[in-house]
Amino acid sequence: MSGNGLHVGTGGYANERPPSSTGSAEMDPATDPASSGFFSNDYKRHDDLKSMLDSNKDTSKLEAMKRIIGMVAKGKDASDLFPAVVKNVVSKNLEVKKLVYVYLTRYAEEQQDLALLSISTFQRALKDPNQLIRASALRVLSSIRVQMIAPIMMLAIKESVMDMSPFVRKTAAHAIPKMYSLDPEQKEQLIEVIEKLLADKTTLVAGSAIQAFEEVCPERIDLIHKNYRKLCNLLVDVEEWGQVVIINMLTRYARTQFTNPNKDEMQDEADRPFYDTDKEEEEEGAAEEKPQPKTYIMDPDHRLLLRQTKPLLNSRNAAVVMAVAQLYHHCAPKSEVGIVSRSLIRLLRSHKEVQYVVLCNIATMSIKRKGMFEPYLKSFYVRMNDPAPIKLLKLEILTNLATETNISTILRELQTYVTSSDKEFAAATIQAIGRCASSIAEITDTCLNGLVRLMSNRDESVVAESVVVIKKLLQTQSSGHKDIIIHMARMVDTITVPMARASILWLIGEYSDRVPKIAPDVLRKMAKGFISEEDIVKLQILNLAAKLFITNSKQTKLLVQYVFNLAKYDQNYDIRDRARFLRQVVMPGENSRGLFTKHAKKIFLATKPAPVLESKFKDRDQFQLGTLSHVINKRSTGYQELPDWPEVEPDPSVRNVEVVMPWTEKTTTKERKDKKPKKEAFYSDEESSSADEDSEEESSDDESEEDSSEEESNQEESDDESGSDGDEKSEKSEESKEDSEDESEEENSDEESEEGSEESDSASEEEVKPKARVTNKTDKKTPGAPAQSTGPASRDFLLDLDDFAPASSASSNTTGTPGDFLTPVMASSMSAMSISDKSPSSRSSTMISPLEVPLKMYELLNKMQGKGLTVSYKFTRTISVFSPKMVSIEMIFTNLSDKPINSIKIGDKKFQKGMEMQDFPEITILDVKATTSVLMAINFNDTTQPATFDICAQDHKFQVSITAPVGELCQPYTMNEKEFITQQGKLSGMNENTGSVEIHSDKPDPKTVVTTVYKVVNTLEVTSSEENVFRFAAKTVSAGTLVLISIKWKDTKATIIVNCEQMVIGTMLLKDLKTAFGMFS
Repeated sequence: MSGNGLHVGTGGYANERPPSSTGSAEMDPATDPASSGFFSNDYKRHDDLKSMLDSNKDTSKLEAMKRIIGMVAKGKDASDLFPAVVKNVVSKNLEVKKLVYVYLTRYAEEQQDLALLSISTFQRALKDPNQLIRASALRVLSSIRVQMIAPIMMLAIKESVMDMSPFVRKTAAHAIPKMYSLDPEQKEQLIEVIEKLLADKTTLVAGSAIQAFEEVCPERIDLIHKNYRKLCNLLVDVEEWGQVVIINMLTRYARTQFTNPNKDEMQDEADRPFYDTDKEEEEEGAAEEKPQPKTYIMDPDHRLLLRQTKPLLNSRNAAVVMAVAQLYHHCAPKSEVGIVSRSLIRLLRSHKEVQYVVLCNIATMSIKRKGMFEPYLKSFYVRMNDPAPIKLLKLEILTNLATETNISTILRELQTYVTSSDKEFAAATIQAIGRCASSIAEITDTCLNGLVRLMSNRDESVVAESVVVIKKLLQTQSSGHKDIIIHMARMVDTITVPMARASILWLIGEYSDRVPKIAPDVLRKMAKGFISEEDIVKLQILNLAAKLFITNSKQTKLLVQYVFNLAKYDQNYDIRDRARFLRQVVMPGENSRGLFTKHAKKIFLATKPAPVLESKFKDRDQFQLGTLSHVINKRSTGYQELPDWPEVEPDPSVRNVEVVMPWTEKTTTKERKDKKPKKEAFYSDEESSSADEDSEEESSDDESEEDSSEEESNQEESDDESGSDGDEKSEKSEESKEDSEDESEEENSDEESEEGSEESDSASEEEVKPKARVTNKTDKKTPGAPAQSTGPASRDFLLDLDDFAPASSASSNTTGTPGDFLTPVMASSMSAMSISDKSPSSRSSTMISPLEVPLKMYELLNKMQGKGLTVSYKFTRTISVFSPKMVSIEMIFTNLSDKPINSIKIGDKKFQKGMEMQDFPEITILDVKATTSVLMAINFNDTTQPATFDICAQDHKFQVSITAPVGELCQPYTMNEKEFITQQGKLSGMNENTGSVEIHSDKPDPKTVVTTVYKVVNTLEVTSSEENVFRFAAKTVSAGTLVLISIKWKDTKATIIVNCEQMVIGTMLLKDLKTAFGMFS
């Protein structure tokens, strides 16, 4: 690489040119391969680029990288600069780092050894705050095609799938096919990752997720069921190429999950001959077997797909329009397919490449659906500047669209094409005229007369093609056209095209009985020039001789023998073999038996079927429209067969998504399912009679369709279950109303298209609902009431407390603050339960509840800054009533001024993308020396980025920020020891962080260890059967990522292990735990 300097001929670009006469290294900018106004203004060689990359100035590095990327863009080899470029991957300048990653993505696969040396840098970049850097690092990592880094790549993909940035998640989806091609054994893990991506509601990710699904596991159609409606609703907002991928996938999905919308029409056509028969008994039996109603009712999800894709016909992207067109062609009712014709005609004004593909698809569609494109007949007229392939396609379409009503217009157009200077196009036009004549019997004679006139054309190719087409048309005629055959026989001497001469000879031989005087003379002329004829003509001369010998042996015997003798010594073995064969059949020797002689006439002059003049595109319908296989009419690599329609529609309920609140437990869900039939009996008993009478009124009601469908399904369930007491009915009917409203709101929010963050739509509705619920709960239940009180009250709590026995510590620790009031007793109750598969250790009976650990207070605003108003806050470690993804925070306001403070509320907010906050209700007045507390919640999106906002009090604004310690981003999670060890094994490698702390204590105090962990992390202890081993489990609040903590005590050393898919959380948590345990040393 050191030779890439200023020396001539050592590998630098444009190194063939010597330095200029001035002695400088300057070159003419016109010959500089990397010169452009955007990338650079002057020329430097590779050594200069290396020195600039080694410079301490970011401006020099940036200029060097722009030059290098310019070289790459122009196709120049810049691989020898890889060592110098890869060193700058750690640059702090964002622009330099972006260009470095662009370069590395291009050359990482070629320079694998050097790229592997920097793999630790790429791994660190996956944690970079900038989303572009994280995405670029993952892109480079997936470009290194080395089997040994497959586990690292898999971990990086898993982490990136959980990233807060949609762009990074999109890049992770792009990396999945690369990972699959590198290591196909990872398919099962990749399917789990794809399942997470499919559940992503961001439009930026949807298309890439479906592309990964199509390349890795297209057979797993079950992954699409629960995401089908979401994909349909997001389709309009997805980027264009993502729309193409999604529509193609949904086409295959529709063909497997819905029934054929044109099935009734197909059955009617197939049954028409049946009803014309006289078999009355069979007709009656068939009528009994068939169901009486034959009307087709389209599945609502099928209709949803067609409705959501229809607006895309106006897309500016031709691929999107073509994808929608093929969807309608393969999946829509015949009456609705016509709407795609106008959009396809619009694409014919595009580039010639687009025109070719679109015309190929129109040619296939026009065979079965002539009426679609008949109004746009003039759009398929050939222009003189059209390329030859497009001319032929337009000619094919015009022929397909020919009907009795428009044939005169089409024939006039075709007459002008015959005179074209393009011989191939003119020949194709004559073939098109022949097809029109064969398909429309009324114009056959007219076309024959026109083709005969073309035989006098000066262009030999036109004459030859006319002869061939006339030959095919005459075969379709039962009555002979003697004049035409005579006219063609006279032209044998003038026509020189072998195929045309062979066609004339075939016609004369086939219909020799109609021209008995001319046929022998034609054979005589052909025998004279037999030696100089083409092989195809010689074969037809032999056939003519054999047929004439059969019909007129007296006049042609000697002539036939002469022809056979000439063919006997021909150079072509096919002709020699044909001559020997024909001689033995028509004129056997004296020694031969002549078994075939008496049947010779039946063999050679049998009635032959007329040739069928069909479109070349007739058999292309076997391939899906818009695919490469359809264009080339051959199955290409990777083509997926379009499945057949199912005879019976699969269960449509698989696409129903049950809205389950994230904070509810599985046991609570089961209980509600058991209780639902009882509470719905209230509706079925009292309203079933009026439901039928008022069905029309209900259809115009303001309630959503989802609510009505759920009530009907619940009423059907209630018919199968026993009823309950009247009091329980009335109480639980209120619950069912709240449930139905919640579910309808959730479903409506899912159907909204999202263009930004994936959580922006659901935040607004989650702000409104819980406030009313909090007031209801305070009215129904007091803080000291037992957990097993009234049904609705226990249901209104975020956890169903009936599942756990009440613990004494729950009531003893209540202090009356809002945070304590909303604290569930689940954690303390579970401490008394045996959650281990093995026998619990001696300390399981003394397990400490997280509620016993005092919460740390933080100062947000002091007296001086707040002008008499002090604000402190603490993390309540409870599930937020506003959203399960939010961290609940209790804020305490104290007025230390000498006058009341009015109107305390939240002002402007400055958040990182993905973060959101639920404001506390406005405090109208805070008296002097008074203290009040309020609840608010913040979704930190599993990051430690500060949430900055203003607190407004009267006319003052105080800017404050709340940063959540990493331990407060977690919430307790229940699991047994066996499950803990299993999950910990899955979260190894990059997801595991280990550290050790020296502690001057040989025997740890369990209470001290657990309390220390609880102070750092909001978690829950897992019962351990091993001595001096402490295990804790939690999940992150926002993403629900599992966090496992293990503390192993040996002698005076404590080993701390933190396992988490989000490596940033795992690293910071380990640091906080080491700091906390380090205080004991």
